[in-house]
Formats: sequence, C-alpha cells, structure tokens
Amino acid sequence: MNDWPDGWTDDDRSGNRYGQGSANERPESARSMPHVQRRPAPPQQRPAPPRQRPVPQQPAGYDDGQPQYDSGYNTGQVYGGGNGGRDAGHGGGPGGGGGDRGYVQGRPGAAPDWARRIKIGALVLVVAVLGVSVGTYFWADSKLNRDVDLSKVIERPKGGDGTNYLIVGSDSREGMTAEDKKRLHTGSAEGKRTDSMMILHDGGNGPTLVSLPRDSNVEIPSFVGSESGKKYAATGRTTKLNAAYATDGPELLVRTVEFNTGLHIDHYVEIGFGGFAKIVDSIGGVELDIPKAFKDKYSGADFQAGKQTLNGQEALAFVRTRHAFTSDLDRTKNQQKFLAALASQTATFSTIINPFKLYPTLGSGLDTLIVDKDMSLWSLGKMFFALKDVTGGDGTSLNMPISGSVGGNLVWDKAKVKQLVDQLNNDEKVTVTGN
Repeated sequence: MNDWPDGWTDDDRSGNRYGQGSANERPESARSMPHVQRRPAPPQQRPAPPRQRPVPQQPAGYDDGQPQYDSGYNTGQVYGGGNGGRDAGHGGGPGGGGGDRGYVQGRPGAAPDWARRIKIGALVLVVAVLGVSVGTYFWADSKLNRDVDLSKVIERPKGGDGTNYLIVGSDSREGMTAEDKKRLHTGSAEGKRTDSMMILHDGGNGPTLVSLPRDSNVEIPSFVGSESGKKYAATGRTTKLNAAYATDGPELLVRTVEFNTGLHIDHYVEIGFGGFAKIVDSIGGVELDIPKAFKDKYSGADFQAGKQTLNGQEALAFVRTRHAFTSDLDRTKNQQKFLAALASQTATFSTIINPFKLYPTLGSGLDTLIVDKDMSLWSLGKMFFALKDVTGGDGTSLNMPISGSVGGNLVWDKAKVKQLVDQLNNDEKVTVTGN
C-alpha cells in the first residue's frame, strides 16, 4: 500500500532530490504542497469604543430590547483590557501575556476625594474628644470624697423647687505639713471646725447665695449620732452655729440648719484650708478688687486697696480675717465675694478645654472636697457655674437677716428668714435683704 500523496512514487523518495538530508551543495527549492490550505487572516479589528451607561429612561441592562452588559466603569478601562482589543480572546485570559491581570486601573490624574477625607478626619476627632471627655469624667468622679451620709439626718423638711447646696469651709489642717501650717498661718489646732457656711440656691430665677455667720445663735435639735447611731434628744439649748459641726460633724450641721430655717438641703460640699489654697494656686491666682486696705496678724492678711491677684496663701488670709473687722458679717461678705470670684475664674470655657489648666485644677480641688454620697460630678459642676452667675449679675448674695445679738451671738430676724425661705422653696425672685 502506497502511503505517499497522489503523484508520488517510491522513486521520488530514492531519487537525487533535495531536502532529503543529502550532502548535495545545491539548495533545496520551494516545494509545492497542494494538500495544505492556508487559513485566511482575520480581519483587523479596531478597539471597541467605551461602553456607555444605560439611558435613565430605559430599563436597566437593556438597549432596544437587546441585553447589554455594563462594567460599571466609563473610563474605557475594563477587566483584562490593559492592552486594548488585541487581548480580546488572545492574551486577556488566565495565563495570557500582557494585560492588567484583571485589576481595575484608576483614572490617571484624578483629584483626591477631599470631602471624604474631611468627613473621616472629623469623625476620628469627635471619637477622640468623646473618649477623652468620658475618661476625664470618670477619673474626676472617682476622686470625690463622698463621706457625708444625709440619710442619717432625721425629721427633714419637705424639699422645694430648685437645688440647695450647703457650702462649708472648715479649718481642717489634714494633709498639711508643718511648713504649710506656718506659711498659711493656720496654727496647729487638732480636729476641725466650720470657718464659713453658705447656702447656695440654684433655681429658675437665678442663683442666691446666703451666708450663715458662724456666730449665729441657733438651737441644737434632736439628732442621731453619725457614728454611734444613738439618738440624742433636744434640750432647747442655743449656741453658736459652728458648735453643731464641732459636736457631730456635717450631718448634725445639716440637721441644725434645716431645723432653724425650714429649708431642705439637697447637697453638702466642704473644703479645708489646704485644699482651698491649692485650688487658687492651680489656676494661677484669683483677681480681686479690695475696696479698703486691712491687716490682720492672726491670719497673715496685709492688703492694700485696689485690684490685685491673690495666690493661695493670700486668698486664705483674705477669707479667714475677722480681727480686722468689727463684725463677723464683714468677713462673710468677703467670703462671698472671693468664692464667687474663684468660681467665675475657674468655671470658664478656656479652663475646660485646656488640659494643662483643667487637670491640675481638678486634681488639686477634688482631692480636698468632701461631699455627700448622692453628689455627682455633674451636680458639683452646676454648683460652680451657679456661683459664677452670682457675680455675673444673674444672681443675688446676702447675709442671713439679723435682728440683734444675745451673749455675743447674732440673732436671726425670724420674719425675714421665713420670707426668704418661702421665696427659695417656691423658686421665686428673692426680695429679702440681709445685713
């Protein structure tokens, strides 16, 4: 059987032909292969124009009834199209050479999305500020000394509108070194007594600050011992107001104030000598206008008239001085004036947003404050802002109305005190004036 193409014979294989691997020096000529058909070259294609998104009025994905694929890009860059139409069906598939390997290329020269970056930056800033604020709140709240339990106070008057704070400055020397006592002219007496007492009412008609002279003549009512739990009956004995604190501490002081005024006390705040001076120093001093020069060797006060900035030692001497005045009422007025100025210069936006001022102020002040168990940091902040409003013209400050004295003690004007308490309980504008 002959396996060679038609027209070929065995002789053709054995003859002296070229291309048979012989050593003949003549080149092999072109060979005719009629059985081989050359495939026609495919027509050259131009790159397809970029696909357009469907017109909004037409159903999505269809054009004149014909399904049409939309890659989602209108830049001419599509998957596998890195080298144009040449890759269609040839190099764009897996293993094909060239192309962009299926990755989408961004539009060259595109401007950054600043709106998106600003939104992300603002969100990060808000989260950071919120985190710091929450952390600061819980840190500061944990520093409060909630040692006063007002639930131990018995036979309390009914509460009225607004919030009443009893603010007490004690002569406590706790935590003070011998050098501190000498510098601040505090002496070295043991225990602690109330050096100043004020009622701050915060209501809808502006805050009212009422000073209670320490020499006020009051009756000590029946009470339950804060430590012993034993009940002590009333004896009708009258004495100075600060004797109540000396007898059984803050709880008996609150009980005595409520019994003699009929005003319900919602919160108790106390600060000692050392803490008071630290707060003043932490804010860089307190500016005060002293109308008249005075001097007191007992407190260390030595002031000239006019505006001046008081440091911690000077501020403490200013509020403690009583020997330079004819009456304890003059001292209570100075205490009101300074406390309001302190709050005005502490409870400011610049202090709150400045951590270099806020943290030292909170750290020095909160460690030395003694408050009731129900006092929150929020309530304490409201108290300071109410004190600030007293000097801002939105509030009222006065001494407890006095009608005279007995045995060196100041006697309250009962009619005016009742009118004042009624106005505070009803959250009315205070019209009563003090001494």
